[in-house]
Amino acid sequence: MSDPVTEASPAPVLDEIETLPILVAPHPVLKARARPVTEADHGEVQALIARMFETMYRAPGIGLAAPQVGVGLRMAIIDLQRDNRRTPIVLINPEVVAESDALATREEGCLSLPGQYAQVTRPALVRVRYTDETGARREIEGQDLLGACLQHEIDHLDGVLFVDHLSVLRRNIIMRRLVKEQRQKAK
Repeated sequence: MSDPVTEASPAPVLDEIETLPILVAPHPVLKARARPVTEADHGEVQALIARMFETMYRAPGIGLAAPQVGVGLRMAIIDLQRDNRRTPIVLINPEVVAESDALATREEGCLSLPGQYAQVTRPALVRVRYTDETGARREIEGQDLLGACLQHEIDHLDGVLFVDHLSVLRRNIIMRRLVKEQRQKAK
């Protein structure tokens, strides 16, 4: 997820870690449901964590799901970087276990839809259960920006983009604009 407020001021990057290419919609991997991480994936996941954070920080963004870098695993990272302090969260096999009836609308962007933003309405509060990078089971409750980011990244694991929450007309306008900008950028 990209945040229009923090997009202009990237956090400092880590040294000597290679970034990953971020897939841009309408890439088909972004619409596929990611498979659960298993014990057999442990090595790949551990190797991916630092590279995903480096990629996200350099973009800059505040969330990144494995499918956005071409890896079809149920894994995402978040760091809201409040007050320019890093507070990284690694979410392995995250699932929303509770959500409020109350809704909240906020502007969202996405590293896989560069430069595109829209108002998205989601549950105002969510509780997410996940496994962290050490293998510990955890729960996190999020509202405001954290709540939106948790939902946004979990959506990526289900092949859902933020534009899928919009009207067909609004989604088509954004996707046409994105394709046009990507063509111009490639020239």
